[in-house]
Amino acid sequence: MNEFLFLAAIGLVAFFYSSVGHGGASGYLALMTLFGFAPAEMRASALILNTMVAGIAFISYYGTRNYNIRKLYPFILGSVPSAFFGAMITAEVGLYKILLGAILLIGIFRMLLTLRANEYCIRRGSLPAAFLTGATIGFFSGMIGIGGGIILSPILIIMRWATIKETAFLSAAFIVVNSMSGLIGLTISGFKVSTEIILFVLVAIAGGLAGSHFGSRHLPVSTLKYFLAGVLLLASIKLISN
Repeated sequence: MNEFLFLAAIGLVAFFYSSVGHGGASGYLALMTLFGFAPAEMRASALILNTMVAGIAFISYYGTRNYNIRKLYPFILGSVPSAFFGAMITAEVGLYKILLGAILLIGIFRMLLTLRANEYCIRRGSLPAAFLTGATIGFFSGMIGIGGGIILSPILIIMRWATIKETAFLSAAFIVVNSMSGLIGLTISGFKVSTEIILFVLVAIAGGLAGSHFGSRHLPVSTLKYFLAGVLLLASIKLISN
């Protein structure tokens, strides 16, 4: 019964997170904590699920053509090496999670103020700012075991660097690359995952396929912004309460 509930919850997390271009790592970490998983395997398992679901979301949003992929490059260049080294740190990260959750709550509030209108004037971001933003997000994401989309999304919107749909696409791509970099760092550090992850991945893929299709093609922008705010709120609560 517990296994069935866990798998159903994995599918729901994948559905809701993928609908806004996220992988769901914070949600998977919360579930694994609730169901008593060993801390040693939680980060790696969450990053694997994150990579798969965000990858599906990336493909779905890629097909909509609502993006400028060049915006992604400076964030990736800064984040990939940072996520790799962050994942190799095994120190207690409880304080970092609380701080990140608090910052995220502020970001959600600011983001909702920005999103009072469905569309807003897009600004051209500076390359150094994007690089430093990516590097900072990458480091803390690798250390905590998330892909970084929950941090990047509100920044893109608050700074008006991307539209709602474009934010979903850029976040999904950012998460995939960061999660893979973090996984490599964890592997080098000796982390291993249970063979049960195969079943978790299959369920997450099903949820991710449904959610990303719904979000990228059927969910209006006016509704998508509230979906995004809800997902970010759940992620921040998880980070603070864990």
